[in-house]
Amino acid sequence: MATSVSICSNALQMLGAKSFSSFDEPRDHVRSAANLYPSLRDTVLRAHTWNCATRRVILAPMVEPPPFDFRQQFQLPGDWLRTIQVGTRDRPVRYQSEGQRILADVDQLPLVYIFRNDVEATWSTNLISVMELAMAAALAYTVTASVSLRDSYRDEFARQLKVAKAIDGQDDPPEEFSSGGFYESRF
Repeated sequence: MATSVSICSNALQMLGAKSFSSFDEPRDHVRSAANLYPSLRDTVLRAHTWNCATRRVILAPMVEPPPFDFRQQFQLPGDWLRTIQVGTRDRPVRYQSEGQRILADVDQLPLVYIFRNDVEATWSTNLISVMELAMAAALAYTVTASVSLRDSYRDEFARQLKVAKAIDGQDDPPEEFSSGGFYESRF
C-alpha cells in the first residue's frame, strides 16, 4: 500500500540512498523529502484531471455578495487544487475565479474539481510511479550532486506523466459531440 513515506523512500532508493520508514528519521535526505513532498504532490495532482483526485460538490453562496458584476460568491473547498467544471455538463455556469472564490449568478454552484488527495493508497499505480519519479528528480541533485542524473529523472518523469495521463483518461467514456451546425456541416 502506497504512502507518502513509501513514495519518498522509493525515490531515494532509485538514487542509491538508503530507504527509510518514517519522516521522523534524523537524516538530511529524509528531511529534504518530507519538505519537498507536499508541494510536489499538489503540483502533480494539478497537472491532470486524475480520476482518483476528482470530487463533486454543490457550494452554497457566501453571506456577503460581491460588490458588482455577479450576484453571489462561493468559497472554494479547502482541499481545492484545480477547477474542472462549474455547473452541470448540460448547464454550464458563467463564472469568474478570484482568489479562493468563484463569482457567479446562481444560488447554488455545482463544482467538479481536483482535490488534494493525500491518501496515496487510493491513487492509481501509474500516478504512484509518476510521483516516485517526480520525487527522484527533485531529490537527485541533493542526493548525488549530479546534474545529468537530475535531468535524466526529469525526462523520465515527463515521459511517464504522459503515459499516466493517457491511461487515466482512457478510464472515462469518450466525449461525444452534440448535434449542431458545426457537427452537421461535416456530413
